[in-house]
Amino acid sequence: MAEKIRLLTAVLGTEKVPAHLARSVIEERLRSAIIDGRLPAGSALRQQELASLFGVSRMPVREALRQLEAQGLLQVVMHKGAVVAPLIGEDAVDSYALRVLLESEALRQSIPLLDAEDIARARDYIHQLENETRHAELGRLNRLFHMSLYCKAQNQKLLRLIENELNEEERFLRFHLSSMGLGKLTQDDHTALVDAASDKLVDEAITVLENHLNSGARAIRNYLDSQRAQHTGPVSS
Repeated sequence: MAEKIRLLTAVLGTEKVPAHLARSVIEERLRSAIIDGRLPAGSALRQQELASLFGVSRMPVREALRQLEAQGLLQVVMHKGAVVAPLIGEDAVDSYALRVLLESEALRQSIPLLDAEDIARARDYIHQLENETRHAELGRLNRLFHMSLYCKAQNQKLLRLIENELNEEERFLRFHLSSMGLGKLTQDDHTALVDAASDKLVDEAITVLENHLNSGARAIRNYLDSQRAQHTGPVSS
């Protein structure tokens, strides 16, 4: 256990966690390390090891791991417990299809009610995204950008579902950046989305959003198809 804790310390740091903040702090540190790749897919996360590292009981650790599992960042594997999930899973394309449905409806409800302050906030997130390269922070800013445009949707359950999907989306960002050889994402689609929202062009905004999300889905589908082809090999006639 000592060696494993030493490795976790190198990734997660040595700062002890205040008891009343333990669950949220542990969740955020683990999330950041997973998204940045410091905790690669397949890494086992034992409750007792993490509790010892952070100087807390196992309860907040267990709660943090459950939250990360719900976000698709961890999987529970027999005899291993919680392990870091693959960066891209077979359900990734389905996630994008679901986002198109949910977020298009949120835009439809929200855009007519957005004010100048909402638009300014969305543009500020674009500015921050243009100057950010840390994967975890890119994911957070991307989520905040999208939610700033959906914030006036009246269906609160819809917004909660979207935020859950956007939390899961954060683990895809590192894939997109590495697959395209980029250090950061282009903001052209985001800018077009805000412009349409600012002009109250609901249908145009939805079209931009659909194209934006479908582009991401295609990149993932192509990747998954290429991985399957590598594992199965050419089909002989």
